[in-house]
Amino acid sequence: MHHHHHPVQFYPDRLFKIGIALNFSFVLLQFGFGWWSNSLALLADAGHNLGDVFGLLIAWGGSWLARRRPTPSHTYGFRRASILSPLLNSALLLGFTLFIGLEAIQRLLEPRPIASLTVIGVASVGILINTGTALLFFTKQHQDLNLKGAFLHMLADAIVSLGVVVSGFLILWTGWQWLDSVTSLILAVVIAIGAWQLLQEALKLVLDGVPPQVNLSAIQAYLLDLKGVTSIHDLHIWAMSSTEPALTVHLIMPAGVPHPDFLSRIAQDLHQQFNIEHSTIQIETGRSFLPCSQSNCGV
Repeated sequence: MHHHHHPVQFYPDRLFKIGIALNFSFVLLQFGFGWWSNSLALLADAGHNLGDVFGLLIAWGGSWLARRRPTPSHTYGFRRASILSPLLNSALLLGFTLFIGLEAIQRLLEPRPIASLTVIGVASVGILINTGTALLFFTKQHQDLNLKGAFLHMLADAIVSLGVVVSGFLILWTGWQWLDSVTSLILAVVIAIGAWQLLQEALKLVLDGVPPQVNLSAIQAYLLDLKGVTSIHDLHIWAMSSTEPALTVHLIMPAGVPHPDFLSRIAQDLHQQFNIEHSTIQIETGRSFLPCSQSNCGV
């Protein structure tokens, strides 16, 4: 049996520190002015950005946990925390959008005056901060899937802040105070859609589903095409963390391995071609007895 492990790629701490500081400062600004100006749209965007701060904190915590060495009680280490964190974030976001939706409907029935200029000014700052935070992750997004997710999320937040600015200008121009509530409902729907997708992806990984970036059929074809391999069984692919797919497989090779570095080459190919970070490969020769129908336990 051969096990291959590739080094974990950690998040850069400095990016998270700057991103968290910028966004948390802006959340405080939004909540304060949203409450003062009576703008539900501004409060909705503040809550969304607070969710982003928690997301960045949890991702940073996952980075710290990934650096901890495995222990006798946690032989894989603590990398799976980066999969559990989206479950918490998505649940918080869904609960928040429900609250905003109910409040927006109530305000549609009983409109309240909005300080449009304040809303425009604060949300404009949001565009700058969210865009700036997105740019922090821009240069690293191609090297790390989570950093790419952070980049895209912050870019989306900049667009949401732009929507709040447009709403403020429309209220200033038309005097239609109900536009704030309508904007809040639209923001709540957009956030809920993203949170629901995040929840589904997190649940799939928590339940040991095949990570979305892994092509299972291509890996099967690669393994079956190896010299001397007549069949494979007990193929399992899951996520050890949000960026580390793992694989185990049994290769049926009646004649044995063709050369000493056979397993090392397979592990290297799985890493380079399919982004498998951890691979455990077992060779079976002859007619091996498979306990408890193990040949049916995997793909």
